[in-house]
Amino acid sequence: MIGETMIGRGDNAYDYYTKIAPSFLEDISELHKVEPYVYCQMIAGKEAFKPGEAKNSWLSGTASWNFYAITQYILGVRPEYDGLRVDPCIPKNWDGFKMQRKFRGATYQLEIKNPEHVSKGVKEIIVNGEKLNSMIIPLLEKGKNHKVEIIMG
Repeated sequence: MIGETMIGRGDNAYDYYTKIAPSFLEDISELHKVEPYVYCQMIAGKEAFKPGEAKNSWLSGTASWNFYAITQYILGVRPEYDGLRVDPCIPKNWDGFKMQRKFRGATYQLEIKNPEHVSKGVKEIIVNGEKLNSMIIPLLEKGKNHKVEIIMG
């Protein structure tokens, strides 16, 4: 997923996500024989004794890696030393999304708009009404809410 976002293919990145996310696999949860909301370390292949059966649920780092890939690369909000980098890579059919991110004591209310239906590319970032000339939102005042508008294109 991360690799696909790095080369700008948001549709592929999201497709990979849907193929492993438990919420998208509800219709085959009986085959997996584990809770339908849990990531597993692996799923047995066609040649296995019990094909399709999931193994090592709850013991996997898969959930944390997926959270990392989704929030920091598909949604594209990543912490850096000087602030938050905003570089979403989403499916082209998304109109955008909203998210809240707490970072170093401040709360960022982010609204990403995708009027041109692109997968990647930031045209404009507006923080508390002021346009930025950077892809990195600087550290903002702790204890406050900050409105951030991102226009893709």
